[in-house]
Amino acid sequence: MQVHPDAREVGRRWFEEVWNGRRAEGVDELMAADSYGHVESGEFRGHEGFREMQRGFLSALPDLQIEIEDILADGNRAAVRWRARGTHTGDGLGIPASNRKIDVRGTSWLRVEEGKVVEGWDTWNLNGMLESLK
Repeated sequence: MQVHPDAREVGRRWFEEVWNGRRAEGVDELMAADSYGHVESGEFRGHEGFREMQRGFLSALPDLQIEIEDILADGNRAAVRWRARGTHTGDGLGIPASNRKIDVRGTSWLRVEEGKVVEGWDTWNLNGMLESLK
């Protein structure tokens, strides 16, 4: 199957602009309004669902940065292997700030249609990270 250039580029931009750059308008540009997200903490739908989930993480880890380690794309799908680092200085995850550093790896699988993420799956050890902050 031929690699769809949009899937790789959308995956790269998603982490660089939406997560690392905190570009709020990037959510509208790169995510379909009726998209589905399947994350370790549950599921969300659409722009507002994503923004609520992101706010929780960023309020707990305001210096969070996600390094893209690799991207594989096939057709309209991309797999992004990433490493997230930050400092737990807020209580947005329901745990009082510990000032501990986090360093976790994970993978996000994205399905892209017409240049926008329509569905995404994140796989990483959220529970392990939360336990390390207590």
